[in-house]
Amino acid sequence: MNATPMNDAVNTDRPICLLVCALGGEGGGVLADWLVEVARRAGHAAQSTSIPGVAQRTGATTYYLEFAPQPLALSGPNAGRRPVFSLYPVPGQVDLLVSSELLETARQVSLGVTSPERSRVISSSARALTTAERMPLGDGRLDSARLAEVIRQGSREHQLLDMAALTQSAGTVVSAVMLGAVAASGVLPFGRDLYEAVIGSGNKAADASRRGFAAAYAQVQRQRAQGEALRAIVAAAPVAAAQPAAPALPEAAAGRFPAALHPLIALGHARLVEYQDAGYAALYLERLQQVLDAERAADPHAAQSFALTREMARWLALWMAFDDIVRVADLKRRADRLARIRREARAGDGDVVQVWDHFKPGIPEIAGLLPAGLDGALQRWDTRRQQRGRKPWSLALRLGTHTLRGALALRTLSALRALRPHGQRWAEEQALIGRWLAAVVDATGRDWAVGHELALCGRLLKGYGSTHERGRATLLHVLDELAQRVPFASQAERAAAIARARNAALADDSGRALDQALVSVGAAPRPLREQPIRFVRRRPTAAQPAAGS
Repeated sequence: MNATPMNDAVNTDRPICLLVCALGGEGGGVLADWLVEVARRAGHAAQSTSIPGVAQRTGATTYYLEFAPQPLALSGPNAGRRPVFSLYPVPGQVDLLVSSELLETARQVSLGVTSPERSRVISSSARALTTAERMPLGDGRLDSARLAEVIRQGSREHQLLDMAALTQSAGTVVSAVMLGAVAASGVLPFGRDLYEAVIGSGNKAADASRRGFAAAYAQVQRQRAQGEALRAIVAAAPVAAAQPAAPALPEAAAGRFPAALHPLIALGHARLVEYQDAGYAALYLERLQQVLDAERAADPHAAQSFALTREMARWLALWMAFDDIVRVADLKRRADRLARIRREARAGDGDVVQVWDHFKPGIPEIAGLLPAGLDGALQRWDTRRQQRGRKPWSLALRLGTHTLRGALALRTLSALRALRPHGQRWAEEQALIGRWLAAVVDATGRDWAVGHELALCGRLLKGYGSTHERGRATLLHVLDELAQRVPFASQAERAAAIARARNAALADDSGRALDQALVSVGAAPRPLREQPIRFVRRRPTAAQPAAGS
């Protein structure tokens, strides 16, 4: 039972050092207990030390373990003698680092815990985004490829596998998957049967843990045997259904656009057909044709590989498919969403899953589907309420999507898409899209780089409700100030100023960085928005008598 699987020659002069890194709530303590129990059953001495994180699912929790490479002597001159272990890892002396999150693995490697000469690293390729990555309005995620390169440079051998996918497919917790990875690494001199014995069997939880253990064991063993340590292997078990074919651009439109742009334009076209109808998708192609014509005039030899039209194809489709209550209801009623919820809840065929969706539409969302006259009346009514110190009106709804009543309500809301073209919100969004489109086409005619930067400003459009309104206002302010009003010595300076303003807006949601970038080139900062001031009467306390007493 103590046979060593695929392990190197064991050094009997020093303990085997293992560092486990997990997020709070992932069962790292259970994994450490399992490993100590495996060693005990094999007759080896072991010690475990843990440093917990600050909270569930937030702080990183590390567990440091040391194992005696040989069983304790029961007879002879060394009988009764026990090794002395360290409580903390020595930099560069860890034999195996196993981690459930890619950034945490790279962080430990960058701190010098591992060494290229000695250490093996097994890490999940999955990410749990940090708060700093979630805060920017743009894509604040760290580059996973760069994190993997840090791991490669700081280890003698490494394997990357999607532990999150393995955990979900097995219906277990990540600690069982990490145990399988440790067992297959060959670093510890214990056989697979010992690891499986400490997991147990005979109940649903233990059987799921065994499935996760076996899946991770097979992946790590396969990677080691094949020598594919430089690329991540993502498991997708059970085998997923075949993915639908990518949408194709209509034949009538295909000849109007370069072949290299067809996949992206086809996605935008399909999105808008689904969002509204074929006529709306045709409008998308007409708008995009204006951009392509302007780019061909500015770059007749296609030296930029139609990069401007490519960006417009992306961001124009997203803006034209702006979110509203119809879109939200349509997304929530789809069968694939309910199927995903059942998978995430690990519900069996006979299990009942209840799904409650919460809505809180306000006057802007409701009035947006109404004609201009009714829309304006509702908006003015709500404005007067707020001026009297009351909160904006909203309607709190709680719908059971799993019920017939809730499903019919969502279906009714999604059927209101026929009202979109007649509503004030539609007219407003189309007018603003037209302003952006005209600015891009006009700027491209004067300088390709300026047009390209204005096209990239489509990234400023984010989210739903007030978030969308702020991004839209920012984009239009950049158009008015940097594309038109402010004079520049050259078009290159104008393009650079637009890029700085856009990046500042994406990096700081408060808008202060954007205002600074605008002022630095002579542009006006964003106009201040009116905010109601509410005076609240406060009753005097015993320590603070009323005025005049």
